[in-house]
Amino acid sequence: MKAILHADGGARGNPGPAGIGVVLTDERGDVIGEIARGIGEATNNIAEYRALIAGLELARDKGVTEIEIRLDSVLVVSQLKGEWKIKSDRLRSLAVQARRLFDSFPSASISHVPREQNADADKLANQGMDEAMLDYEADRETPQSLFE
Repeated sequence: MKAILHADGGARGNPGPAGIGVVLTDERGDVIGEIARGIGEATNNIAEYRALIAGLELARDKGVTEIEIRLDSVLVVSQLKGEWKIKSDRLRSLAVQARRLFDSFPSASISHVPREQNADADKLANQGMDEAMLDYEADRETPQSLFE
């Protein structure tokens, strides 16, 4: 089965409460899977990689064999294509995980798209950031005495 994966990640603050958004569609454009999830505190780049990884895992679980990945992160696309070096150890470990998943598909491509063409994934990432923000604020409001 062929599918198109749009993924996005972001953080409010850098680092800050972060979320991921994923939209997986078939060739006709019908949605076959979505993810909107808070991921706690992270940087924008970590959130972008975590969104890609979650999307690739979703595609694998849905039985996708041919995948076109479209991201609005120049950094992630360029690093996965080997065009840019990965200086951060944390990003390198996520890139290795993403590349391993990417390589597990019989046919896979990745390309950069303008933010406007990634709007659905961006909307879901913002929902994830909202979730992470609520968790972050709840943690800050919890009296320490509850943990003693």
